[in-house]
Amino acid sequence: FHMATDWQPYAKHMLAVMSAAKGYHNLSSHNDYVPRPDSRPITKFESRGQRLGHGVWDLMFVRQE
Repeated sequence: FHMATDWQPYAKHMLAVMSAAKGYHNLSSHNDYVPRPDSRPITKFESRGQRLGHGVWDLMFVRQE
């Protein structure tokens, strides 16, 4: 399950919810965010945000059950 956002409070919320979800394992080696995978294209919205200095947070979880 792959999620991405440019809003840090939402990224923290998604991380908390998914970390507590039974049957899901975070693919981050630090149990937080992963680098943007090459398989996820950079959107026009994301490019604009990067120009403005906004961060982007990617989360990847795998279902274990």
